[in-house]
Amino acid sequence: MSGHNKWSKIKNKKGVDDIKKGNLYTKLTREIIIAAKEGGGNMDSNFRLRLAVQKARDANMPLDNIDRAIGKGTGTGEGGALIEMTLEGYGPNGIAIMVSAVTDNKNRTVQEVRSSFTKHGGAMGENGCVAWMFKSRGVISINVEKSKEDEMELAAIDAGAEDVQVGGGIMEVYTKPDTLEKVRAALEAAKIPVESSEIQMVPETMVTLDEKGATQALKLLDRLEELDDVQNVYSNVDIPDSVMAAIQAAT
Repeated sequence: MSGHNKWSKIKNKKGVDDIKKGNLYTKLTREIIIAAKEGGGNMDSNFRLRLAVQKARDANMPLDNIDRAIGKGTGTGEGGALIEMTLEGYGPNGIAIMVSAVTDNKNRTVQEVRSSFTKHGGAMGENGCVAWMFKSRGVISINVEKSKEDEMELAAIDAGAEDVQVGGGIMEVYTKPDTLEKVRAALEAAKIPVESSEIQMVPETMVTLDEKGATQALKLLDRLEELDDVQNVYSNVDIPDSVMAAIQAAT
């Protein structure tokens, strides 16, 4: 499991305050707008929109907000000219980082992302410099009790998962992008509560870090994630459970 994914899930399990929830809703709204703009407002025929709306529902985003976002994307509501962009670079200890953003000002976004890399021991690179290390995959996250890990892992494999990883009380089920919805539905039919499901850029190889290196990396990844224009941050950092526990204890 990606170390940053693990850290993000642990933070989310502690609870999200109103400010962070508002920031999350803004990001979810933009994702829905882009999906609707790209493929139309009909969820039956727009796979990406279905995933974006499901992600918003998983975060308990109000239905009115979802409907307004779809309206903006299809041109029936007020909205700016949002565009998507992907930025890439390297963090401390050579970790690879991909940043997906939705913005109405490309220059501002590039400047903010580059500044974050520089201030936290990294460097932004050219497009394609790290993308080859990542693969698009469906990722389903489940909170799991230690006593039920084997049972739930078998259920995920039976549902059609390509791979299953467990760490820090979190199970991540990996699928092909086009089978994500099918596997999620099968898990829910088996009475396994799904926390979230989405398409992610998953690293093919990982870089394992010690406590010092992991702390440095997480500072950069957290800062990138906090930027208003940034939708998702992906990296190939691997943080062992023992190191993650030490970082948690220190925060």
